[in-house]
Amino acid sequence: MYGKCGSIKDARKVFDDMPERNVVSWTSLIAGYSQNGLELEEAIKLYIQMLRAGPMPDQFTFGSVIRACSSMNEVELGRQLHAHVIKMEFGSNLIAQNALIAMHTKFSRINEAHIVFSSIELKDLISWSSMIAGFSQLGYELEALSCFKEMLCHDTYQPNEFIFGSVFSACGCLGQPEYGRQIHGVSIKFGLGGDVFSGCSLTDMYGKCGLLCYAKTAFNQIENPDVVSWNALIAAFAYGGDANEAMLNFSRMRYLESRPDYITVRSLLSAFTDPITLCQGKLVHSYIIKTGLDLDVPVCNTILSMYANCSAWKDAYKMFNNIQSKADLVSWNAILTTCVHHNMAGEVFSLLRMMLLSYNRPDNITLTIVLGACGKIASLEMGHHVYCYATKTGLNVDVSVINGFIDILIVGYAQFGYGEEALNLFMKMRNSGTKPNQVTLVGVLTACSHVGLVEEGWQLFNNMEEEHGVVPTREHYSCVVDLLARSGRINDAEAFIDQMPFEPDIVMWKTLLAACKTRNNIQVGKRAAENILQIDPSNSAAHVLLSNIYASTGSWKDVATLRSLMRQNGVKKVPGQSWIEVKDNIHVFSAEDDLHPERGRIYTILEELWLQMFDAGYVLL
Repeated sequence: MYGKCGSIKDARKVFDDMPERNVVSWTSLIAGYSQNGLELEEAIKLYIQMLRAGPMPDQFTFGSVIRACSSMNEVELGRQLHAHVIKMEFGSNLIAQNALIAMHTKFSRINEAHIVFSSIELKDLISWSSMIAGFSQLGYELEALSCFKEMLCHDTYQPNEFIFGSVFSACGCLGQPEYGRQIHGVSIKFGLGGDVFSGCSLTDMYGKCGLLCYAKTAFNQIENPDVVSWNALIAAFAYGGDANEAMLNFSRMRYLESRPDYITVRSLLSAFTDPITLCQGKLVHSYIIKTGLDLDVPVCNTILSMYANCSAWKDAYKMFNNIQSKADLVSWNAILTTCVHHNMAGEVFSLLRMMLLSYNRPDNITLTIVLGACGKIASLEMGHHVYCYATKTGLNVDVSVINGFIDILIVGYAQFGYGEEALNLFMKMRNSGTKPNQVTLVGVLTACSHVGLVEEGWQLFNNMEEEHGVVPTREHYSCVVDLLARSGRINDAEAFIDQMPFEPDIVMWKTLLAACKTRNNIQVGKRAAENILQIDPSNSAAHVLLSNIYASTGSWKDVATLRSLMRQNGVKKVPGQSWIEVKDNIHVFSAEDDLHPERGRIYTILEELWLQMFDAGYVLL
């Protein structure tokens, strides 16, 4: 009684005062420790003491001690217990077998779990539920669906809400909404259409499959949605790219007095990925501060990433400074990624030094980010330092770090204009039997663009899903836009953008605009610039490129109008930036920079160089 009520100290006192103890006494106390998740080591100690005291464990004892072992994540101890179950001839007992399935699943030992499951002659609902959940959770989705189908063939078993939750989750991970819809019908047949647990998993499944309308319908069928159900719905719209609907359901959730939690706001923040949605992101940030959810570091990390995705790097940097004292590894990696994406490579190395002084230590992700920064500023010396650190810490064997050092050969060749070498390497890769991934094909498409192989690149893009099993992403579409635009097929590039299955991003329009400048195409260039400014009204690059197009065609009136509009809207050209590495320090300079501590000496040398140039006969234009 005390054990079930959570008063384990009182249970232990009664146990210690007993003059005689039998298997029930020992098992009751072991179960008390195991069920309450408190002092789990004590449950194991009691089990050993019980064996030494004489009473032999029964199936209930094994069920409790195995459950304690699972919670402790003691794999080797779990194997010993499994052997002891067999030795004590309880290997065919259902309670012990079900506990073993759950334990092996917890340890990610799916083969061992399935061996135990297959040995059960008369399975119960717990057996099926544990095995299906194990398959689903450990990435064996098809096996989970097959096990569920096998269960339905036995008329004696009626699946419950937890089993449906597992199979819906499997369908979501597979991206197979058709399977999910069929199983949805089965759940309604068994009267679980409005159950909160299965309904939550169903909402999540439709969301992961991109069927947002179905996700909303599934949610609306839940009789009493809890916070987890709301989180599933908000996450569906957030990750599906519908920020407005995600915000609307967030408001509904609060109106119906269901209190959002950390997961709610983190899912919602992921919906804001561009400057247009930044305002909504700031509103959510305000709500987070008001409710005290900003005390949670993962929430702060998500806010930081939101500002970075929305190109508000100053806000991201401010957010990092606010949490620096409690920043974790994710925080550091997020701000480092932000700096790399916003061409602040010099800042990456300053932050890395600060990170090394904190209690956080770089991991494989950190080193991959830093190597990307080394590549951006061509800092071979800093790259050597990173390599030494990776070797010292053992991270040099990590695949992502190794790839960071060589940046993927095909992509490297393509970026530096060695298109033919990249294509030859791609053929060598295919002949070796290595399957290309998304990044590989980005490199090959880039190579085709650089060497003018338009038809070959176009054919590769159209066949990449069928031949290589890679579904084209935004990056691949961007490569095709560059492929067409670079070859002078401006109108084809614009038509390609218009027929894409998703909204074009700012990179695609910038690619088209740059090509229009090269080809002096004012009409398409103007439309490209308008689309860029619709996404980001303060984008200086679009104004400057469009101004250069006007200037190259002698449209000076349009140039003056555009420059005047830039001044009115406060749009300034992003200053040029350069850097130099001196004695292991990266010095970064911006145009009209007056922040460098040795700026006086730098400008003095510059003036001397100007005078020497004038004396040599050069004229400033």
